[in-house]
Amino acid sequence: MYFLPDEENYLQPTFTADRDALHLESRFRYEDSGSASFFAGWNLEFGNAFTLDLTPMLGGLAGRTNGIVPALEGNITWKRLEFYSEGEYVIDLGETANSFFYNWSELSFWTTEWLRAGLVVQRTRAYATPRDIQRGLLVGAAGSKVEGTFYWFNPGSDDRFFVGSIGVKF
Repeated sequence: MYFLPDEENYLQPTFTADRDALHLESRFRYEDSGSASFFAGWNLEFGNAFTLDLTPMLGGLAGRTNGIVPALEGNITWKRLEFYSEGEYVIDLGETANSFFYNWSELSFWTTEWLRAGLVVQRTRAYATPRDIQRGLLVGAAGSKVEGTFYWFNPGSDDRFFVGSIGVKF
């Protein structure tokens, strides 16, 4: 859920399903407020103590923006330190000049097995903002089936906003 200062707050649902190495994902209001995206990808895992998880994906975007979306999600973990990043390039089929690169990245430290804190950065066009890149802080808690994270973007500035995330595993 995005809590924005000068715009209407909005829910941004994302659904994922993994079966062995196959990864399927769908999102609404992620790349554009009036569009939905659908992805298929492949999960790759490397390492033991130092782990690298990669999911290259190819997707489509339909709605207010229509496009093709190559994407990559990645996670690097070492002990209690974790770096997660997802990037994609939206190729706008209606107006190629509107094509853009999107990114969401997190660097966090798990202080316990259930609590983490860290930094977050995003570049998006899903809503209007005076900044091209937003930076912020995160605090998250995880249980066996549920994980929640609170993000505070642009702290100390007039264009600060908040994002709340809840993930549930089935």
